[in-house]
Order: sequence, then C-alpha cells, then structure tokens
Amino acid sequence: MLYDIKWIIPKLRNPTSLWNIASSITFAAVGIFSKIIIGRILYALPPNEGHRKSVIGPRWSFKWLNRTTVYNKQIITRALDCRPKNVPLITVSNHHSCFDDPGIWATLDLRYLLKRSKMRWSIAAHDICFTNTWHSYFFMLGKCIPVIRGAGVYQEAMDFCIEKLASGDWVHVFPEGKVNMLKENIRLKWGVGRLILESPVTPLVIPIYHLGMDQVLPNEPPYRLKGWNKVTLNYGDPIDFSELLNDLRMSKASEMEARKAITDRIQGELLRLKTVTEELHQKL
Repeated sequence: MLYDIKWIIPKLRNPTSLWNIASSITFAAVGIFSKIIIGRILYALPPNEGHRKSVIGPRWSFKWLNRTTVYNKQIITRALDCRPKNVPLITVSNHHSCFDDPGIWATLDLRYLLKRSKMRWSIAAHDICFTNTWHSYFFMLGKCIPVIRGAGVYQEAMDFCIEKLASGDWVHVFPEGKVNMLKENIRLKWGVGRLILESPVTPLVIPIYHLGMDQVLPNEPPYRLKGWNKVTLNYGDPIDFSELLNDLRMSKASEMEARKAITDRIQGELLRLKTVTEELHQKL
C-alpha cells in the first residue's frame, strides 16, 4: 500500500517562517555535501565557442573524489540573476541517476545554494521519494513536489507547478519521467508541455544534458557514492517558445496537440544537446 501524500502539497502551499528556515538549512547542507561529492569543478566553454576558459574553485577541489566539467554555466547564472521577476524559469534535463538532483545543482555557486528562494522546485516520484513521513519532510524541505506517475498531466502536482510558474519561480523537470538507466532516446512525458502551455507568462526554458552521474551513484546495489569519475554537464541555449505558442493559438490547436508540439520541441533540443555533450565528454 502506497503512502498517503494528499497532505503534502497543501502544506507546501502554506509554509511558515520556521519551515522556510528549516528549508534553507536543508538546501545548504545538501548543497555543500553534494559539492564535496562532485569534487573538482571546472567551468569551460566548448571549443567552437572561443578559447577554452576554465576556473577551478580551490575550496571545492577535492581531487580524490570526482572531476566535473560544466559547459556554458553563464546561461544558468544569467537566468537566475537577470531574468525579470515575473518571468518563470523551467529547466529540463536527462535523468541517468538518483544523484542527478542534487548533483546538477552542486555545480552552482554557493550563493545560490544558501538562498532557498533562488533554488528550483523539482518534480519527484511519490513512490520513491515520499514513501514515509520522514522522507516526505526531507524532500519537501528540499522543495520537491510529489508527482504520481501514470496519473496524467492533470494532477495536483502539475497544478502546483503552474502556480509556482505564475509567481515567477524556477521549476526543474526530468521529462523522461524515470531514471533512464539504458540511456535510450525515449519519448518525453507531456507534462512539461502543459507547464509551458498554461504558464501565465511564457517561461524561460533551459535544456541541460549531463553524463557521468550514474558513475558517481550507480543504479545497481549497493547504491554507494563513488569517486574518481568524470562528469560532464552542458547547458543549452534557452528555448524561445513565443512563436510556437502563438502559432498554436492562431491555429486553434487542441490542448493535446499543443502539449505534444511543445514537448517535441524540447525533445529535439535535448537530443541535439546530447550529441554535443557526448563529444565533449569523450574528449575529457
């Protein structure tokens, strides 16, 4: 019998000051721990975008753990620092390991990890992350939203995400809908299409592709974090949905057609980014 999660989203809608303090502490603790695991972080530009530039943060240069190279970090930094307050942010990425989140965000500057209001809301599977009260509170404090897989695009978790987008917040989605252990090109779930379609303000959408997280935390028992691996993280250019949304509305496309068209656009961008990232990963 699955754990009852009906109380979670109502509680997330009405956080207290004490809750926000506890959430900030959770983000800081998980963020610092994940930075240690991610290890030596190198920020770079792809070779075809100019001379390779890199900065290694000495505080986080744990050479005995892992080595992470982040391409185009300026894209996410610009989105977090410079987008208008009413413009929401959606990030989408592949999903290869249970360490993807928080591993991806461990590469952000500490100033973001220490400020919960800047950090993402993330959709998480209710049958994995919300299996009992203690787990539920931990992931709730980490701004995770329980989604019921198989319940479709019209469920309370998706409604809550749209509310957050209406407030100009940041929502992260793993649109594959599961840990893609075989790294197959699987069709993305249409829920992300609904988020973009129904957001009151067209969101800024940033694709992310990463490789190596499943070496840091393998998908087979005993599920232990490992070191001495290389991780590659690549931010793609923001996807502008303004023209597509306008065309869909002008053509009076149905909601299903619109969600599919939007999701297909994201899938195309992620596949393109996958090819680029695989090449970069092999060269490291």
